[in-house]
Amino acid sequence: MYLSTAFFLLNCILDNKQKKDALPVLGEKEIIDGQEVFHTVGDFSFVNQDSAEVTNATFAEQVYVSDFFFTSCPTICPKMTQQMKRLHDAFADNSAVGLISHTIDTKRDSVERLKQYAENIGIRSAEKWHFVTGEKEAIYDIADDYFSIALENEDAPEGFDHSGRLILVDKERRIRSFADGTNPAEVDRLMLDIEKLLKEYEEAL
Repeated sequence: MYLSTAFFLLNCILDNKQKKDALPVLGEKEIIDGQEVFHTVGDFSFVNQDSAEVTNATFAEQVYVSDFFFTSCPTICPKMTQQMKRLHDAFADNSAVGLISHTIDTKRDSVERLKQYAENIGIRSAEKWHFVTGEKEAIYDIADDYFSIALENEDAPEGFDHSGRLILVDKERRIRSFADGTNPAEVDRLMLDIEKLLKEYEEAL
């Protein structure tokens, strides 16, 4: 009896520790039909550097990291791209992790320009990392879903303003973590969060 009680208590402690260690789901919750519903990224459809359509279904079996940039950005984008490349390389052999970078300069950043930009940093295909363009309004609207910023601003360098955030999204389209994409130490922490999220799915099997 004492032994079974000890095992029960140990299982409770381990279960509570796992819940405590789990990444939070970010954003406000709604109560719909008595159920808690978390904020999710809305439906989207963009085109990547290989001229392929990219939608939510592209990441259906993946967790993924999202950011916003433009190829002629003279300020934070090169730093963000460098950190996204770190993520790409760190999870290159893990098909459960994807990346998506949305250009906010949809007028100049054509598919061809995005492809050249990707190749210049060593990304030869969009198998893991999608550089996408699309309707300007659609990209600016989806930035809100990611709790990010993407807008035209004549006072900003090159006329655009955007967040430097890298955003981690789970398989249910929920936001689970952020990092400052210009800060390597924060991206180190984001890598650990990705590992934690992957483990969360593994333990749920």
